[in-house]
Amino acid sequence: MDTNQRIIPIPQAVINGLAVVGFIALIIAGIWLAVYSTRFVPDVVNRVGAAAVYLGSVFNSADEPTLSVVETPTASTTISFGDSSSTISTPATPSRTSPIKTTAGGRTSGVYQIGSATTTGALSGLPDLVVNISSVGYLASTSADSFVATSTMRSNNRPAIKFTVKNIGTNKSGEWRFSASIPTQSSYLYYSPFQQSLNPGDSIDYTLGFDQPVAGSDKMISITANFDRAIGESNTNNNSASANLTILGG
Repeated sequence: MDTNQRIIPIPQAVINGLAVVGFIALIIAGIWLAVYSTRFVPDVVNRVGAAAVYLGSVFNSADEPTLSVVETPTASTTISFGDSSSTISTPATPSRTSPIKTTAGGRTSGVYQIGSATTTGALSGLPDLVVNISSVGYLASTSADSFVATSTMRSNNRPAIKFTVKNIGTNKSGEWRFSASIPTQSSYLYYSPFQQSLNPGDSIDYTLGFDQPVAGSDKMISITANFDRAIGESNTNNNSASANLTILGG
């Protein structure tokens, strides 16, 4: 009995074919990994590492509607026709310098005017954006309308701040932006999108909240309007304001 085993050689063509198949499979796996990393990994990293910012705003125009009331009293005038006479009620024009007197049973009518009749002349000079912080607190939900005023909160809350940016200059601002330095785990600096132009006297009330705060006392939030100096101002020393809050751990 022959104990020697006969080894059957594998054809070179088969080896080459397996190598090609393996190479193709490696390329496909690499492409799939690249697509997966591009589509899913950044989302995961952003959810874990970056804080979310919640922003709400209310625009206040300097030309607020006005309400005026004009009272028109009714006076009685007696007209005689021969031997008979009759009484006709005719409206009388009130004096601008004396108060309106009414009698019992007299009829009055009101005229209500909404809107301002004043016109704005040509603007000149420069705008001047000023930042004022009204209160600090937290958001009870992801809505900016859920603001709760307090200077102390827990780290699982969403710290928030209420502030106003007003144009106290003599010209319209044009579009502008603001930045917010907030005490998150990564010391996040938020840059707002472009905000609407403010005429002299116009203002915007903001509520800005965020998550993933870092615990500690005297944690500062600072707001800076026109941080990139995109618009010229008559005074830039009043563009920033800050406030402190205490964030308890756990």
